[in-house]
Amino acid sequence: MFIKQLSIFVENKFGRLEAIIDALSKADINLRALSLAEAADYGVLRVIVNDAEKAKKALNDIGVIAKITDVVAVFLDDRAGGLASVLSILKNAEISIEYMYAFLGRTEGKALMVLKADDEAKTEKVLTDNDIPMLSQEDI
Repeated sequence: MFIKQLSIFVENKFGRLEAIIDALSKADINLRALSLAEAADYGVLRVIVNDAEKAKKALNDIGVIAKITDVVAVFLDDRAGGLASVLSILKNAEISIEYMYAFLGRTEGKALMVLKADDEAKTEKVLTDNDIPMLSQEDI
């Protein structure tokens, strides 16, 4: 099960992040998860939102480049070793993780982790075969 993620290219200048978040707010976009990585001249803001297409349009309207990507959000046991067990399964299946970040979930006793892997179809199959629940787009 894949969910839609926006990768947003943010100029590293004062007020730019706020302008992006404000544009999403004005478009009635609800942020569910986010990660911001910065470099010298720009950053990459990755977000999971309630409507990726609408969010992309709102950003394009203010001149911001955004790309929609499929990612997986997995439910982990909210305990020490919960993430390690999932990463071990993926490593044993020779799946490389390109990046990951936390997702604000509402399930008691569970944490959510968003990940982008090098082989999306294989990742979904391995997680399903190992009974690791994933978030669907409808769950967002």
